[in-house]
Amino acid sequence: MPGRFGIGDFGPEADRFLDWAASAGQSLWQILPLVPTGLFDSPYGGISAFAGNPLLISPERLLEEGLLDRETLEGEVAPSSQSVDFAAARARKERILRRSWGIFRDRASPRERDELSAFRDGPRQASWLADWCLFRSLLDKFPAAPWNRWPSELAGRRSHALEAARRELETEIAFHEYVQWIFFRQWDRVREGARRRGIAVVGDVPIYVAHNGADVWAHPDLFALDAGGSPETVAGVPPDAFSQTGQLWGYPLYQWERMEKEGYAWWIERLRMAFVSADLVRLDHFRGFESYWAVPASATDASAGSWRPGPGEKLFRAVRAALGDVAIVAEDLGLVTEEVNKLREAVAIPGMKVLQFAFSEEDSPHAPHRHVRDAVVYTGTHDNDTARGWYAALAPEDRVRATEYLNVDGSAIEWDLIRAAYTSVAERAVVPLQDVFGLGSEARMNTPARAHGNWAWRARAEDFTQERAERLKRLAELTGRSSQLSALSRESEVGSVS
Repeated sequence: MPGRFGIGDFGPEADRFLDWAASAGQSLWQILPLVPTGLFDSPYGGISAFAGNPLLISPERLLEEGLLDRETLEGEVAPSSQSVDFAAARARKERILRRSWGIFRDRASPRERDELSAFRDGPRQASWLADWCLFRSLLDKFPAAPWNRWPSELAGRRSHALEAARRELETEIAFHEYVQWIFFRQWDRVREGARRRGIAVVGDVPIYVAHNGADVWAHPDLFALDAGGSPETVAGVPPDAFSQTGQLWGYPLYQWERMEKEGYAWWIERLRMAFVSADLVRLDHFRGFESYWAVPASATDASAGSWRPGPGEKLFRAVRAALGDVAIVAEDLGLVTEEVNKLREAVAIPGMKVLQFAFSEEDSPHAPHRHVRDAVVYTGTHDNDTARGWYAALAPEDRVRATEYLNVDGSAIEWDLIRAAYTSVAERAVVPLQDVFGLGSEARMNTPARAHGNWAWRARAEDFTQERAERLKRLAELTGRSSQLSALSRESEVGSVS
């Protein structure tokens, strides 16, 4: 999002975006994970699977609610930039939120205090909030060490040590409870604004979490750790088109047998929380639920890994028994085997088709003529280059195949792909904003296997033109993807911008 504070947030620019998306006839808004990020600022390596990212809190909304003073707000306005400086954004939001917390403590009304108490004690926070707030407070107390190098009684979660820490860090814990209350109150407001405009939110659940995070610290028995709390094996994927040595993500792997004995309770609560915050959920790295790539923690790249069986249908049966027939989309990209396809079909979850993958071979399964109704089609994803960047880097034979297939000259390849996505028989279509804006590789969101320089792209307010909105709206009308239908019905969750 554009905005005044160095990073997009849930403030007025979010409302303006939703107004623009509604004027463009869109009925879906796909977002990246909203969790607090850790190393390298990746939303797919969150330090909590449940908490909200404080960077997304809007100072302007705090001001409107009397929870921030104008002097603080104006003093924290950032220079205009098309990329996020995460270190600066964290420092800025920390100062803003500390000031807001001080104002709340001094001036909050009885109603506001009751709302915070109700949030703290509410059922949707019961499985995670206390652990997160204590963990987050301990991170500040021991900033130079991961949790398994904290004092052993804290690392091992001895009850007397936890109680002593809660007493010592009572004020900090209260601050982090306040931050989460503000986060979810603001996000609930944005989501309700989307709903009023006929736009459903597609959330995103990463398959893994960071080792130095609240979930691994609070539930070490659910992860493949050694006696010292370090990962024995870590997540990744084998060599593929993105990397000759594979991708070494480094996230700790799950103890699926232990999770099964507990009825997959942690995953059920994780998805329950995801559906509190979104209407549909994209499940990241679906391939890993059939079998996953396990790499020795000492390895320097992912090529030394091996395949191990995942939970398969048992997990999804448990989720649906607990949560009902929730709407999930499978990110079934990468090395997809027949077994992965059979699992997805068995649990009745639609998969993804990516048009950038459609022209590297004849009769590709990603080509529009191979699409099926029960799918989501994308021009590209956050892991791909933009359409313009992709086309510029295509091998000559692939470029010829693309232009011949699409019957175009490639001069407006981004709109050629958008039209191909909208005219696909796939029930839903998602278009990255960078493609709507016609941007090149400078606007790429993420480059797999590259640790630094990702996730920082920001839109400019002037990019959201009425001309682009009208062009999208006309395509949505022509292809039956208009948000004039009920966005929450299965038949109309089809046109979107991510």
